[in-house]
Amino acid sequence: MACMNYADIKICDVANGPGVRVSLFVSGCTHHCRECFNPETWDFNYGKPFTEETENEIIKYMEPDYIKGITLLGGEPMEHINQQGLLPLLRKVTNIYPEKNVWCFTGYDFEKDVTGYMVNEWKETEELLSYIDVMVDGEFIAEKKDLGLVFKGSSNQRTIMVKESMAAGELVYWDSNS
Repeated sequence: MACMNYADIKICDVANGPGVRVSLFVSGCTHHCRECFNPETWDFNYGKPFTEETENEIIKYMEPDYIKGITLLGGEPMEHINQQGLLPLLRKVTNIYPEKNVWCFTGYDFEKDVTGYMVNEWKETEELLSYIDVMVDGEFIAEKKDLGLVFKGSSNQRTIMVKESMAAGELVYWDSNS
């Protein structure tokens, strides 16, 4: 298991994806967005070590039927060390709870960064993407902050259906009405 740290686990979160979710806030982020709501998580050493025991706790938290899925945020889940740490967790989650969905918030751009270079440079990225249903991409930009947006902070961010986008070869957006 990679040496990933995490800042927090929310076991009944309704703010970071549809329905009641388990949210994992990873540590480590190189974006350093102005007015970030979690600047302490920029430090890769912040929080606690993410262990197999932590994974098992998350699996247990996801057991109730009212839990609709897991959300990954931070920090930055798509930093390479965090991808390495999250991959075993997502393998377990999707194996044990195939009916629950996975959301991921990233400051990286889906086309330019995630599918543009990460998929080609890091062996973990493609498999990780295969487990993620929805990705909210783009850095938080304070000047584009909009409190009326659903599950995102600034108007430049996009809510992308990952599997559908990968299959179509073009972006397919999540519809909050569906």
